[in-house]
Amino acid sequence: MDIQAYQYDSKTIKSGILHVGVGNFHRAHQQFYTDQLLKNEDQQHWGICGVCLLPSDEKIVNNLRSQNLDYTLTICGRDGKDEIHKIGSLTELIWGIEDPKAVVDKIADRAIKIITLTITEGGYNLDKETNEFNLNDEKIKHDLENPENPTTVFGFIAEGLRKRKAEGNGSITILSCDNLQHNGNTAKRAFTTFIETQDKDLAEWVKTNVTFPNSMVDRITPATSPEDVVRLNKKSGIDDKAPVYCEDFTQWVIEDNFIAGRPAWEKVGVEFTQDVTAFENMKLSLLNASHMLLSYPSFLKGYRKVDEAMEDKSIVKFIRDFMDIDITPYVPAPENTDLEKYKQTLIERFSNKSVSDQVSRLCFDGISKLPVYMMPNLAKMINDDKDLTRVAFLFASYRHYLKYKIDDKGHSYEVAEPWINENDENLISSDDPIDFLGLSAFKSIDLKKSNQFVQLYEKFVSEIKNLGTGKALELII
Repeated sequence: MDIQAYQYDSKTIKSGILHVGVGNFHRAHQQFYTDQLLKNEDQQHWGICGVCLLPSDEKIVNNLRSQNLDYTLTICGRDGKDEIHKIGSLTELIWGIEDPKAVVDKIADRAIKIITLTITEGGYNLDKETNEFNLNDEKIKHDLENPENPTTVFGFIAEGLRKRKAEGNGSITILSCDNLQHNGNTAKRAFTTFIETQDKDLAEWVKTNVTFPNSMVDRITPATSPEDVVRLNKKSGIDDKAPVYCEDFTQWVIEDNFIAGRPAWEKVGVEFTQDVTAFENMKLSLLNASHMLLSYPSFLKGYRKVDEAMEDKSIVKFIRDFMDIDITPYVPAPENTDLEKYKQTLIERFSNKSVSDQVSRLCFDGISKLPVYMMPNLAKMINDDKDLTRVAFLFASYRHYLKYKIDDKGHSYEVAEPWINENDENLISSDDPIDFLGLSAFKSIDLKKSNQFVQLYEKFVSEIKNLGTGKALELII
């Protein structure tokens, strides 16, 4: 199969961006856009220096280093036709566990104008009840008290900015690329709270020398299994230890608020705007919320691949009714966007057999995702006395998924919820389903005060347990 190799000499590319969190999504999204841009000679100072901070990053670091940081990206078309790109925009890769000083030095480097982040929804260390930065976290307390020996992204960036300030190396932008409403505002709250607590002088410098644009990112990118590596390499003919694959749809909308300059990403399809709110709301409310709605019922019915779940008419109707009836009234279409076409495209994207995303990936870390994707519109629905059937079914499914760990087909499974606390565990294990509504993820709304929600939720808890998720779902569509 033809491979689209990058059209520049990777050895001559200079790093102008430092990115924290070199995972699959970053390598399918920001790296892809940047790779496409670097063929322009006047943009070749915008290569990306990757930074990994976790012990678990050792494998990806070693794999990428073994192949000069190049990797293949397979873009899976909805028409069954795939494209394979060889990506060369990752110019350096630093592992903080191995060389923490190199991370700090790179943040301080005058050539670095932008720090980008994919640290996940839960990575911003915000309290789920107050939405404030949690200063009592043990790792945060360590970094506050040991600024010269950081372990968290907040400690590293604070120390790097401190050195940057001391050396007079100029302003910088911190750009979140995570799926959060107003992710730039979230990043600003998290980093400035940490820095104000640790170093008042640095906090003053940050006020006038660091910007935090909001952005909206979108590209479905599954995790890569060992079987996927074999499959992708067979297709490409390249022995790639770190291949990535993704869907053919991609979108990136960014507030144009870069204090130290930026790449001309608009040349390769990025949209710049003064306000990303409408784009964020559309994507989080329709794509991400629908992914959540799909995830737990599909997993409990026994599906492990999203495209297989999308062959189930009850799942498709469940999602489409949620989009059309529950969410569309709360989603003003962004400029030049056809909302009906957008929703139909989502159904096509979820059904993409070439991507064949994992349902388990959608289920992962629901405790962090639900407050972002589901709770804001649920609050509006309760206030407006809307039908809460589908959302109540999701909550009942989530409880069953967490509590019983067995699906309709009798298969047991492991739950991946890294941010669940001890109180959450107690509420999940309780035999009274109402206790579950006190979970930390739900604290923005007192769900127990909504009689309609409680009645529907208790009904679905009973039906899912006694009839199975599949039969319970059929009763509501």
